[in-house]
Amino acid sequence: MQSINITYLNGPDIEALSLTDAEILAAVESALLAQGKKETVIEPRVHLVPESSDKGHFNVLRGYIKSLDVAGIKVVGDFVDNYKVDLPSELALLSLFSPVTGKPLAIINATSITDMRTGAVTALGAKYLARKNSKVLGHIGSRGTSYWNVRLLDSLYDFDEIRVHSKRPESQNAFAERLSRDLKKPVIAVNNWEDCVRDADIIVEASRLPEPAPLLKTGWIKKGAFVVPYGTMSAVELSLTDIMDKVVVDDWGQCRKGLPFGSLRAHVDSDKLTEHNLHAELGQIVAGLKSGRENDGETILFWHRGLSTTDIALGHALLEKAKIKGVGQILRFA
Repeated sequence: MQSINITYLNGPDIEALSLTDAEILAAVESALLAQGKKETVIEPRVHLVPESSDKGHFNVLRGYIKSLDVAGIKVVGDFVDNYKVDLPSELALLSLFSPVTGKPLAIINATSITDMRTGAVTALGAKYLARKNSKVLGHIGSRGTSYWNVRLLDSLYDFDEIRVHSKRPESQNAFAERLSRDLKKPVIAVNNWEDCVRDADIIVEASRLPEPAPLLKTGWIKKGAFVVPYGTMSAVELSLTDIMDKVVVDDWGQCRKGLPFGSLRAHVDSDKLTEHNLHAELGQIVAGLKSGRENDGETILFWHRGLSTTDIALGHALLEKAKIKGVGQILRFA
């Protein structure tokens, strides 16, 4: 058998490669385009819950992108109390493979990839579904993905006002300070959900709840807003979809009945949201097969659960940049 080498990119390697906002958005948008053109395979994620869901669980995401000629599997832990032991709540590992031979190509620290691709999907959702003149962002949550939500959204919209809220004041204030420093503009830390989201043009709910609780009130959402709830445990009221002109998801296969978790899980299980009244998957909009926002009066909701293909596309982009820059370690596989 021929010898096989794989590339290993660790956390410092990912940091050294320093993907720009534009590079992140381009890689993720290419994955969405491929999905819209039916040139991907996206297997619904599976979960491993070692003890109980309120402590944490593992997500296993699997996919393939034809245009990149690569398949991948990501395993990401999601453990809400990790801050108590000075660890991120989400730690992830991505493996890339040849879809032709199954040969392993790379092992990549995907913790920051998870954060970046989540933020990119949020931002690209806004690109196609939010009002072009959106100037006020309300963001709930300060977990790892939250930073990239705000950063990449601001790269597209250059907000006049950014409000953030988190259940822990220390993380909320540190989050606002970091964003203010990096974005070079004031970011306001507010002490309750209503003040954060009421009358905002774009609302992102990325809370970390131990169990479902309707903390985001439908009455706070103004007409024409773009709303992105994606907490593992639902934080929205059942009435939220009633005010929406369009509901868009990243992948219906991961939102359908019979699967656990997700911000609109109760809406799907009660048939308030079905495959028939769903407007589109975001990839269909990116590919021009379905309409995005058609006027400023539309109130639109985008629910994304996380796409394996966006992890793979971002991992592939990092791998290609690493080859050019000579970053990473070569490991002997066989």
